[in-house]
Amino acid sequence: MTAPPGLIKVIVASSVGTLIEWYDFYVFISLGTILAAQFFPGNSTSGLFSVLGIFATGMIVRPFGAIVFGRMGDMVGRKHTFLLTLIMMGACSTAIGLLPGYKAIGGLAPALLILFRLIQGLALGGEYGGAATYVAENAPPGRRGFYTSFIQITATVGVFLSLLLILALRSRLGDAAFA
Repeated sequence: MTAPPGLIKVIVASSVGTLIEWYDFYVFISLGTILAAQFFPGNSTSGLFSVLGIFATGMIVRPFGAIVFGRMGDMVGRKHTFLLTLIMMGACSTAIGLLPGYKAIGGLAPALLILFRLIQGLALGGEYGGAATYVAENAPPGRRGFYTSFIQITATVGVFLSLLLILALRSRLGDAAFA
């Protein structure tokens, strides 16, 4: 059975969006030790636990993002909601990358880091469910599970890409320059 016209475009767009979202979400934890040193100087163990806690906050708010953006998708359309969640995730990832560390702005640095992760968690909750729903709405009956499986696959690919990029940059720059 071949995919209905336009479904491949929906699957690719949704899958790429999911890949980007999960890449952005997991690159944070992949850089946990570096973030701990930048935002929680002093005890490296407590700093790493703080970063893990901040990562967890993003995971905890995901269901709320699904509720908010699921409703928004119903009201204004999945495509527009999908783009909004991608913009939110990308903007927060950029902001985290540009965020001065604790030594530069003190306690404001970890506070902003938490805020950005909360926004990312909301965006991920909305994007992930929205992408699966968008594909399911466009898939023929009896094939929805198969076509939505690509969303799950690309979430895992996003994790691997975040790790591969970090490994490549780290080997290219060296540990000191990378940190």
